[in-house]
Amino acid sequence: MGTGVNNRNLMIQGTMSGAGKSLLAAAFCRIFRQDGYKAAPFKSQNMALNSYITRDGLEMGRAQVMQAEAAGIEPDVRMNPILLKPSSDTGSQVIVNGRVRGQMDAVRYFQYKKELIPEIRKAYDSLAREYDIVVLEGAGSPAEINLKQDDIVNMGMAEMVNAPVLLAGDIDRGGVFAQLFGTTELVTPEEKGRIGGLLINKFRGDPEILRPGLSMLEERTGIPVLGVIPYVRVDVDEEDSLAESLNRKQVEKPIDIAVIRLPRISNFTDFAPLEEHPALGVRYVTRPRELGSPDMIMLPGTKSTVADLLWLRSSGLEAAVQKCHAGGTPVLGICGGYQMLGRRLLDPDRVEGNVPEIRGMGLLPAETVFRPSKTRTRVRGAGAAAPFAGAVIDGYEIHMGETRVDGAPFCFLDRNRPEGCAEGHVYGTYLHGLFDSGEMTERIAELLAEKKGIPVDRREPVSRRAYAEKQYDILADTVRQAVDMKRIYGLIEAYARETGK
Repeated sequence: MGTGVNNRNLMIQGTMSGAGKSLLAAAFCRIFRQDGYKAAPFKSQNMALNSYITRDGLEMGRAQVMQAEAAGIEPDVRMNPILLKPSSDTGSQVIVNGRVRGQMDAVRYFQYKKELIPEIRKAYDSLAREYDIVVLEGAGSPAEINLKQDDIVNMGMAEMVNAPVLLAGDIDRGGVFAQLFGTTELVTPEEKGRIGGLLINKFRGDPEILRPGLSMLEERTGIPVLGVIPYVRVDVDEEDSLAESLNRKQVEKPIDIAVIRLPRISNFTDFAPLEEHPALGVRYVTRPRELGSPDMIMLPGTKSTVADLLWLRSSGLEAAVQKCHAGGTPVLGICGGYQMLGRRLLDPDRVEGNVPEIRGMGLLPAETVFRPSKTRTRVRGAGAAAPFAGAVIDGYEIHMGETRVDGAPFCFLDRNRPEGCAEGHVYGTYLHGLFDSGEMTERIAELLAEKKGIPVDRREPVSRRAYAEKQYDILADTVRQAVDMKRIYGLIEAYARETGK
């Protein structure tokens, strides 16, 4: 079974979406790094609207970016060779090795994905040659028996690279013993034999209470429970972080920022640095009555600008935002939100659908023409608009379309290239990661505090990366203390020896 590449690996699968696979994979990446290994994350297929642009201009899922950061390495598109970005209830943009391959509905993609196996294998083998341990993440559940044929992301992936599997169940949702037992019964006997350990995730309380159930679970499944991991609140980017933000109890803060939660919102991780600031309260709004009178309104990115603009209009939120703007409330749009703020959106090539032209919100002197090609680039620059002048920006662009501006730029990028638009107290930019350096976050806090007439402590800008580093250590320390790392390392070595024969 020798492959010619190092094959120390570990795969994290879950009983369902949201069981904590992404965070657990990040935790093991960090643990292996702390133990002196070069580790890399890998997820063959990711479905998410949160994406990222690598230094070489390729697009990948944010979850694997987060895991790469935990491992202390530069994000690399090989860590997520297939990214599906949903554009409707039944279709997605298919991105392979960081580049758009096309738009496909679910049936067509299900037939097509078999052709992607060589590309998945090439990406994995390339990583395995460079790193000591590859930490793989599954998707959904391996027991989705309607999707098991030609599986490329759960047990099919584990078999492809001969990886031991840890299966995680979410006790916070209830029914964790049924989750784990049911999953192990629905997979094939060969797949069940690959599961080297069970993990109970997100536990609140004394693990001793679970002891009788753990013994029975081990007896019924024949698989050891290798850890009961406590519920830990760490603030890092992951696929389900918006749901966490929405469910989290809001902490009262002096400044109120309302983010419009568009139906196809993308890259909502842009707002995470604002949520961390002690003076900035961030809430997500879906109805006009929820908007109220915030200190600032932000329109996020979206996978379908025209469709979400029509939703904004029909829901009454467009009129509510315009009313707040007329009353002096600052408005900031990012990417698709920026496009909406302009006067017109033109789609001669029908990139966004069947609407050739639609009026924008009219808050910025700009108009957007959608094009089939996608802009993907990492950029550095500095704010130009008065409240943000000189603030360092380190971000990235991911968008379909070009925006013509008849007004002042929002910022200047390298080589003094103008970007975005600013007029009065309305700002628009294509730059994701706008607040990651920490400087724009502080400028927002100062602007809104001054406008509101309240004191705010001036502080040194805190970069998102520096903040996240501490969070990764908290995550890794929590998981290390809760699991049997000796047995997990034993699993990794046993499978590596078997593969090398």
